[in-house]
Amino acid sequence: MSASILKGKKGIIFGALDSQSIAWKVAEKCVDEGAKITLTNAPVALRMGELQKLGEKLGAEVIPADATSIEDLTQLFEKSMSSLGGQVDFVLHSIGMSLNVRKGKDYTDLNYDWMQKTFDISAISFHKLMQTALKMDLMAEGGSILALSYIAAQRVFPDYNEMAEAKALLESIARSFGYHFGVRKKVRVNTISQSPTVTTAGSGVKGFGEFFDYAEKMSPLGNASAESCADFCTMMFSDYTRMITMQNLYHDGGFSNMGLNPIVLKGS
Repeated sequence: MSASILKGKKGIIFGALDSQSIAWKVAEKCVDEGAKITLTNAPVALRMGELQKLGEKLGAEVIPADATSIEDLTQLFEKSMSSLGGQVDFVLHSIGMSLNVRKGKDYTDLNYDWMQKTFDISAISFHKLMQTALKMDLMAEGGSILALSYIAAQRVFPDYNEMAEAKALLESIARSFGYHFGVRKKVRVNTISQSPTVTTAGSGVKGFGEFFDYAEKMSPLGNASAESCADFCTMMFSDYTRMITMQNLYHDGGFSNMGLNPIVLKGS
């Protein structure tokens, strides 16, 4: 049931790919809660055709943009402000990709050109997004910017590869830019460290199924679903969280505070 906690708010959602995507669920939830949004993803992702269907369903303009390109981001923000009728109140960065993971490269045998591309797409794009937004005065005062992260930024998950470093950089950028956006515009910047989630992108990580099952057993509440993450993001975009900024917020059923769960031992 909708409480309309985003009534009158406007936002931009980066990274929805298909109906399994967290960003897809966030977009649906935000509109359900009264927001008006634009949707964006890289041109290659848009060619799959799924995002256009979501745009039609939600009455949201779909604007292609490479998040690593300042030119594309500038055009995206200009078109979004035109489509939405002014500044935006919230932005979701749900972007991550590693060629080393896709190509099955081991962490001890990385292609460094690919590694730099991983950082640019998965983390530096967040800085580019916010720097461009600040220069263009995209954000309304008191707005909220979120990026999706993962606990591998703090702990070792070998098969997550160099995406762990990318998420650590992402979280650092959120803290650092959160200060500047806070003092200038009262805009809050946070990251959400989500449970392993069954998505098209996440399922491409080696051993994902076993890893998902392990986290499900370790977490007192079980893994947080994409739908529950959408609920959390929507709350973070609302006025109920106006004083939360520069935080990495764990949305993982308690996994991040667990040392040992006897259930895991019993199952071994």
